[in-house]
Amino acid sequence: MSAPASSSPLRVMSFNLRYASESGPHPWSERRPVMRRLLRHERPHLLGTQEGLYGQLRDIAEDLGPRYAWIGLGRLGGSRDEFGAVFYDTLRLAPEEFDHFWLSGTPALIGSATWGNTIVRMATTVRFTDRHTGGGLHVLNTHLDHLHQYARERSAALIGERLRALDPALPRIVTGDFNVPAHGNPVYDALLGDGSLADTWDTAAERGPQYATFHGYRPLVPDGDRIDWILVSPSVRTVRAGINTYSLDGRFPSDHLPVQALVEL
Repeated sequence: MSAPASSSPLRVMSFNLRYASESGPHPWSERRPVMRRLLRHERPHLLGTQEGLYGQLRDIAEDLGPRYAWIGLGRLGGSRDEFGAVFYDTLRLAPEEFDHFWLSGTPALIGSATWGNTIVRMATTVRFTDRHTGGGLHVLNTHLDHLHQYARERSAALIGERLRALDPALPRIVTGDFNVPAHGNPVYDALLGDGSLADTWDTAAERGPQYATFHGYRPLVPDGDRIDWILVSPSVRTVRAGINTYSLDGRFPSDHLPVQALVEL
């Protein structure tokens, strides 16, 4: 998914990191070197992450190097619990403003959950200036609930509402783990049904092989469900889309595969 440094397309990635733990057969200490090699090779300009813990995000920031920075907040506020952090290449993107809201009936209330989900869910928005073009763009990163369809549908409606409230002159990029298959759930229809967003996988001029984006450290499933998506405004051209299957000596960096898109704003 790499592009020549002189070209204008933006390299975008969405990646559920699988929270750092030293228990079980896939500890973070063994996954981190694989994650480091993958991210250093791909060098995304924009990386929406899910499930990262604060120390884990600091590790990733260290591994990416000083050229990168990130924006995020723990789901319970502060540095506690999992983050949906947005990493960005500071040589390409400059953040102008950001906000967080919770996927609940009280989105301004930190740590709120009102739609039946027992795990707190949230979204982060960032408005960037693209240093290469001088133009602006809106980014939203999120992680929908894994158990409760009602919560997912309400969350999708809220996300759509928040996206519509943003400056319509600027393109949008949405990254996330939506925990439902593309084309196979009302959540997908709610986010794309009105034509305000497009799925980069579907609109890409080129794409790689499809795999289920959640593999759970089991054998990869060709043509499986894409539950991790990169969505964009219809005006955004997707040059290439892919699902990254990188592993090292049989070790995957996460229980999800990162999804990638090379886009022209």
